[in-house]
Amino acid sequence: MTTPTSTPTPVGVPPEQFNIAAHLMAVNAGRPTKAAFIDEQGALSYGALEERARRLAAGLRSLGLRREERVLLLMLDGNDWPVSFLGAMYAGVVPVAVNTLLTADDYAYMLEHSRAQAVLVSGALLPALNSALVKADHEVEKVIVSRPVAPLHPAEVDFEAFLQAHAPQARPAATGADDPAFWLYSSGSTGRPKGTVHSHANPYWTAELYGKGVLKLREDDVCFSAAKLFFAYGLGNALTFPMSVGATTLLMGERPTPDAVFKRWTGSPKPTVFYGAPTGFAGMLAHPNLPARDAVSLRLVSSAGEALPAELGEKFQRHFGIDIVDGIGSTEMLHIFLSNTPERVRYGTTGWPVPGYEVQLRGDDGQAVPDGEPGDLYIHGPSAAMMYWGNRAKTRDTFQGGWTKSGDKYIRNADGSYTYGGRSDDMLKVSGIYVSPFEVEATLVQHPAVLEAAVIGVQDAEGLTKTKAFVVLKTGGEATEAELKAFVKDKLAPYKYPRQIEFVADLPKTATGKIQRFKLRDRESGAA
Repeated sequence: MTTPTSTPTPVGVPPEQFNIAAHLMAVNAGRPTKAAFIDEQGALSYGALEERARRLAAGLRSLGLRREERVLLLMLDGNDWPVSFLGAMYAGVVPVAVNTLLTADDYAYMLEHSRAQAVLVSGALLPALNSALVKADHEVEKVIVSRPVAPLHPAEVDFEAFLQAHAPQARPAATGADDPAFWLYSSGSTGRPKGTVHSHANPYWTAELYGKGVLKLREDDVCFSAAKLFFAYGLGNALTFPMSVGATTLLMGERPTPDAVFKRWTGSPKPTVFYGAPTGFAGMLAHPNLPARDAVSLRLVSSAGEALPAELGEKFQRHFGIDIVDGIGSTEMLHIFLSNTPERVRYGTTGWPVPGYEVQLRGDDGQAVPDGEPGDLYIHGPSAAMMYWGNRAKTRDTFQGGWTKSGDKYIRNADGSYTYGGRSDDMLKVSGIYVSPFEVEATLVQHPAVLEAAVIGVQDAEGLTKTKAFVVLKTGGEATEAELKAFVKDKLAPYKYPRQIEFVADLPKTATGKIQRFKLRDRESGAA
């Protein structure tokens, strides 16, 4: 494939009437017995995947769900996840794939905000869902439970029984390429998560332009992603990309610890493609059980989620003889739009624009900045989301004509590559997941001993971002670092807790009382 410098796309445009689930099924119609997905319980062939997805589609329609109504998808990675995701879209119903690490309060909000008419949920996550249903001012038609771990209530139905009760839907919903297909929630710097609406055409474009165009995935590949399917990154890695070429994907429901990843790398079948994030690579490279080069079959390794420190890529290459292909994407653009390539890696940079996408760096005045100077990153490309549901102001701020505002600062180098310069706002990316400092601060001040708190990102020895909280205690108040960490873990998703806590007498503020986080960042940089 040639490498254009701007927006011309080297692939065909999907037709006006287009259903992404039906498209991916048609791509694999000639591979009915080949394994599409393999989880801890076994393999799911492409033929069985299509049949089960079409059964689910019929079942959702039998519940009275209509075109473009939403169904919440709260499931651990496993073979039932792609069945659910594809089946909903085949029916014209919109799956809302959500993070499995959140709290009942988060799910209650998402149920209300999406107005989901049904829920597809893993049995292990059913208690969290039930707590959310009690809190939410919203009722659902049915809760469909994959792999139940306890007896089900009358309002709940077993996933397998639900499939077998319905004949496969004969035809896909007559959706358009620009019709809503699915939602992913994107965190913001303030307020609630934003429901990011993607069309049926968007995953087609990411698969064609990045999965095939940059990564050059093949039918004989076995793909394995540490990033879960509910992430935009993981969704492309483990579902739309491999399905677009007829490859096989390994799915893992458990956390991607080094040992869990190594088990898959050295198991059967061995993955040929691995997708990870810098924090995960750092943990694996430092782990005593790191496999030898000849124990794995990797031919391609991808990284995204946060900037990859050069030393991590170089260390990985020395050990395995394979470069890590680092890139940046976003929920709003669905996948990676700026990336190194397997043929061209420059560590310390995020690479070059993916063919089919155009990027611009703009200053505060909205004008382009010269090479070597930091600017706000804007992207133009065919996979941009349609909107944030029910949030017109944020939609207008992010989606500006044909351009999407990323919220990242970058510098363009003389060779056309781009170097990451940090977030444009105070959002932090920890282990590849956005963390709002405001949310953590608001939780810390709920502790009876805490007067004020400010949260920033600091770099560890590997060059990765970790959260640090500066805490001012009330007069006479007493609290330990361990106590405050446990307090935050109890109230928020565990990955959001501050990794470091420093007790201070006061916080730097403006004349109007706003906390000046940049002064805390500057102080940390000076100390480092």
